[in-house]
Amino acid sequence: MAVKLKVPNVAVRITTKKVLIGAGIVVGVLALTAVLIFTFYWNKYGHIVDDRLKQPLFAQTAKIYAAPPEVRPGQKLTPHEVEQSLQEAGYSVDGEGVASAMGTYAANARAVTIHPGPQSYHSQDGATISFSDDAVAQIVGDNGQPLAAYELEPMLITGLSDENRAKRRLVTYDELPKYLVPAVTSIEDRHFFQHGGVDYFRLVGAVVDDLRHAHYSQGGSTLTMQLARGFFLSPEKRIKRKIIEIVITFQLEHRFTKQQIFQMYANQVPLGQRGSFSIDGFGEAAQAYFGKDVRQLDLPECALLAGVIQSPSRLNPFRHPERALERRNVVLDAMVETGDITKAQAEQAKAAPLKLELGAFDAGEAPYFVDLVRDQLIQRLGDTEYNQQGLRIYTSLDPQLQQIAQDAVADGMKQVDALVEARHERLVRAAVKSGEAPPPVTSPQVALIALNPHTGQVLALVGGRNYGISQFDHAVSHRPTGSIFKPFVYAAAFNTAIAGTPLTNPDGTGAIFTPVTILHDQQTTFTFDNQDYSPRDFDSKYYGDITATEALYRSLNNPTIALAQMIGFDNVASLARDAGIKSARGTPAMAIGAYDATPLEMAGAYTVFANEGVHIDPWMLASVRAPNGDVLADYAPQTRPVLDPRAAFLTVSMMEQVLNNPHGTGAGVRNMGFVSPAAGKTGTSHDAWYAGFTSNLLCIVWVGNDDYTDIKQELGGLNAEGARAAGPIWADFMKNAVKLPEYSDTHDFVPPAGVVQISLDDTTNLLADAACPEDYTAAFLDGTQPTDTCDHSMGDQRNLFQKIFGLGQRPVTQAPPTQTGAHPAPPPGQAAPAQPSQAQNQPADQNQDNKKKKPGFWGRLFGKKDDSQPQQTQSPPQ
Repeated sequence: MAVKLKVPNVAVRITTKKVLIGAGIVVGVLALTAVLIFTFYWNKYGHIVDDRLKQPLFAQTAKIYAAPPEVRPGQKLTPHEVEQSLQEAGYSVDGEGVASAMGTYAANARAVTIHPGPQSYHSQDGATISFSDDAVAQIVGDNGQPLAAYELEPMLITGLSDENRAKRRLVTYDELPKYLVPAVTSIEDRHFFQHGGVDYFRLVGAVVDDLRHAHYSQGGSTLTMQLARGFFLSPEKRIKRKIIEIVITFQLEHRFTKQQIFQMYANQVPLGQRGSFSIDGFGEAAQAYFGKDVRQLDLPECALLAGVIQSPSRLNPFRHPERALERRNVVLDAMVETGDITKAQAEQAKAAPLKLELGAFDAGEAPYFVDLVRDQLIQRLGDTEYNQQGLRIYTSLDPQLQQIAQDAVADGMKQVDALVEARHERLVRAAVKSGEAPPPVTSPQVALIALNPHTGQVLALVGGRNYGISQFDHAVSHRPTGSIFKPFVYAAAFNTAIAGTPLTNPDGTGAIFTPVTILHDQQTTFTFDNQDYSPRDFDSKYYGDITATEALYRSLNNPTIALAQMIGFDNVASLARDAGIKSARGTPAMAIGAYDATPLEMAGAYTVFANEGVHIDPWMLASVRAPNGDVLADYAPQTRPVLDPRAAFLTVSMMEQVLNNPHGTGAGVRNMGFVSPAAGKTGTSHDAWYAGFTSNLLCIVWVGNDDYTDIKQELGGLNAEGARAAGPIWADFMKNAVKLPEYSDTHDFVPPAGVVQISLDDTTNLLADAACPEDYTAAFLDGTQPTDTCDHSMGDQRNLFQKIFGLGQRPVTQAPPTQTGAHPAPPPGQAAPAQPSQAQNQPADQNQDNKKKKPGFWGRLFGKKDDSQPQQTQSPPQ
């Protein structure tokens, strides 16, 4: 019988024990190693965190503010609009929460009461604005006295960027709107307020997913981990970096409350790109996407910003609205799941449109303007440290006008691009036909400057087509001024008239310059400094004898240079330099704008005409304040008289014809819907210019190529590029600007004492009467105006019947004594001819081949006129 022997399982037990001991040792070693590694990193990154936290978490960059909007009785405005302006400026509602240091207000359907705070731009004098029929009815100060005007708090435009070209508007946790925190936590970190910095379940799930798909993601990151990564780590994805991220996360959770951590996150989270700047933080994103202060965001807007966090570029609501909308709705569903909102609230929010503020994204920050302000701050404060002090910078900008300027530039350059593209297509067809390579397409650039001509305040500035593509500011780029320089020649001529100095004619006679002085338009060679200069008129068309007014509104070169020569080239150049065109030199080419200036300088130069002869330097920087509102520096504009007010007005009167005369080079803006009283000048050299102004707004538009190629070639060889390329932008801007209350009260230019305005016959340039009703208005220095009428220039004694039917002998008229050519002015020191008599100063119908008396009423009715009696001219007295 078989015997069973039982062998003790000692060896198995020994082996198991050894395995367990070995495993314990391994685990212990690993745990010890982990503790040592963790301790090493804890200490290492604890010091890094300490060093980082010794400095402000976010650079206290300077904040740029717009000009304070002015409220006046009678202005079209509603209580809601005033309330919205105050909210955007940081005011809080009386009795609701902690009072804002900027100020508080109380509003109802009929009035808004304003109480500026200690950090207000203004003194703490409040006011009550009453309304009636959507207009300001009355403004009463705190002392009970009625006010003629009241300035609201300036609006924040932007914060200056930091060294990484990032912009943010810092917010506190208490300033975050009701739904923003739950929107973010529901989609990014549902257990944020419960975990200690790491959500282990999410982290394990993310690790498993990484191993399964053989890639490293960031799927397990909590808000604190995202903050740790954003503040201290590079964006690379490695396991080591994830360990360091967790260590820093514990450091942050150990040092700060959840509210403090979320506040840091709210100011740090990247939320997209605006041009060349990154949008960091919810405060900046609220303005960029919605044009709002973050406190004003509603549920759909909070959900949208929370959704953009996942992928700011792919979910950019401006570029991908459908994706952004879909992601927003996912956030709303997540908020329902977490119980932060009801399903009904979510459905209502899903039905809301995106409500993006396009202007806030594209133009609201006036980036070219802000860059110039930054440059001025560096010049005046002496270093770049100012941008770390949180200064408040108050400027001249009008945000509404800036938006209008940006829109006008965008629309106008589409038209320019269409002209360029049409020409390029023609060149491509020609190149294909000839077997040659087609030329490249050049995209013209643009600048627009608008300012208050009486204060020099730069109200709007656009320095290029797209700041995100090019930060080069064409508003301060030197370019040949072209024909917008010509008014300075005519202004210098009026200076001679005021001084009583006659212009010298080819035959040695002289006469005082007036708007109807006769100039000669023909191809002329000017000799200067032993060199010949033979300019052509723009279209190589010449008009013979014409008035100075016509020479200006037709923008003719040869008569303008001839006039400058009679005045003295140096005299014209001196006037131009006094007006801010520093490069002007006394040469024939100067008279037609051969020397350069920036568009901003030309805007300043034109204040001489619009501001009664006083030049005002354009300014953008008004005041620098400390973060608490204390004044550190205020800046006043520089002014200086350049022209006699009479000379300025007489020049403006001629410039009005550039727009009002059907043959004026700038008349096209009248067909574009701009009807306000205005004066201006077109310009074309290599570039296109349009300069013009109303009684309260001046605007300069420049269009040209960066490579200095001739823009008329790019536009297909069109005539009058200033009117065709720059004119539509100017007209679009001005016609929309005058719709704003601040710029709507335009009026005719008011002549100063010593200037008279009279109606002249369009044919004879003599006083108009009933027999010659086709007239225009011209301004004269008192004592130089014509005294004869178009029908009585030599004492016409015919009866009414004869005059109506053109019967009898019409008296002869005098020939003008001021016909000029290319002849030099008297050398310095030489006595000028005696001042002519009044009779010598009268213009006449000098060019009978081209100009005949217009028919009277019956002649126009029957299509006939009496040509049987030719008019004669009389030689001027010697």
